[in-house]
Amino acid sequence: MSTDGLIVVDKPGGMTSHDVVARIRRLAKTRRVGHGGTLDPMATGVLVIGVGRATRLLTYVIGAGKSYTATVRLGQATVTDDAEGDVIATTPAGQLTDASVGQAFAAQRGEIDQVPSAVSAIKIDGQRAYKRVREGESVELPARRVTISRLDVLAVRRDTPDVVDVDIDVTCSSGTYIRAVARDAGLALGVGGHLTALRRTAVGNFTLAEAATLDELEQRAPDVVNLPLDAAADRYFPRRDANADEAKVLSHGGPLDAAGIAGPYAVFGPDGGVIAIVSERDGRARAEIVLAPA
Repeated sequence: MSTDGLIVVDKPGGMTSHDVVARIRRLAKTRRVGHGGTLDPMATGVLVIGVGRATRLLTYVIGAGKSYTATVRLGQATVTDDAEGDVIATTPAGQLTDASVGQAFAAQRGEIDQVPSAVSAIKIDGQRAYKRVREGESVELPARRVTISRLDVLAVRRDTPDVVDVDIDVTCSSGTYIRAVARDAGLALGVGGHLTALRRTAVGNFTLAEAATLDELEQRAPDVVNLPLDAAADRYFPRRDANADEAKVLSHGGPLDAAGIAGPYAVFGPDGGVIAIVSERDGRARAEIVLAPA
C-alpha cells in the first residue's frame, strides 16, 4: 500500500476529477483516495490528490487560492459557458478594440459578486446544478462574493473571422469560476463569451512545476505519493513542535495551551511526525483533525 500523503497531478483533458481518483486508487492499491478541488473534464493542470490519512488534509486544500491560464472566445455564448456546450448565440466581435477587451476583464479584478455558471457542481435542493441543466431545467444561482487578485490579459488574437480569442492569467479565491469570467466579459462587451481552454497552474503553493502526469505515476506505481503526510503538513501549515507529554494529550484529542500561532496549524511530536491540525480559541489549542495513528 502507498504511503499516506499528497500527489500533485497534472490532470489531462477529457477526464473528470473522479476519473483521476479512480486511476490513483488502482495505482496506489488503496480505496482511500480523494481530490482537493474539482477540475472540469475540459480543463488540465494541478489536481491535488490525497492518499490514506492525508485525505483529511483535502478540506484545507479545497479552500486554497487557485491560479489559471485560460482562453476566452468573444463573439459566441454557449449553454455551459465553455467549449463543451452548444453555441446559443453568436454576435460578430471583430470590431472590439484591444482597449475595450482589456477593460472588460479589468472590471472583474478585486472583490466581486460573481454568479456561478449554471452547469456548476453547486447543489440546489440536493441535486447538482449541472444535472438540472442537462435535464432541461432553467437554473439561476445566487451571486457569490469572490476575490480575483490578479487577472492579466496576455494576448488578444483575431485569427478567426468575427471572433476574438483572449488569453488570460488569473489568480483567485476558491469558489471563483473562470467560465463565469469568460461569460461576464462577453456580456459586458455585448457579444457573448465562453471558455475554450483552461489550465490550472497552482492550488495554494502546489504548482505545475512539481506535478506528475498519470503516465509518470503509472511508471512508479505503487510508490505514487510525492509528498508524504508529515512533509505535506509541514509545508502547508504553520508548524508547532510538541514535547512528549503534549504529544500524548493531543494524540488522544485533548487540548494544549495556546501558543499564539495563527491557525489552523500543524503540531508535530518529538519523533517529527504530525499529530494534528489545530486552531486556538479561548486560550486553548484544540484539534480540528487528529492525524496520529491510533
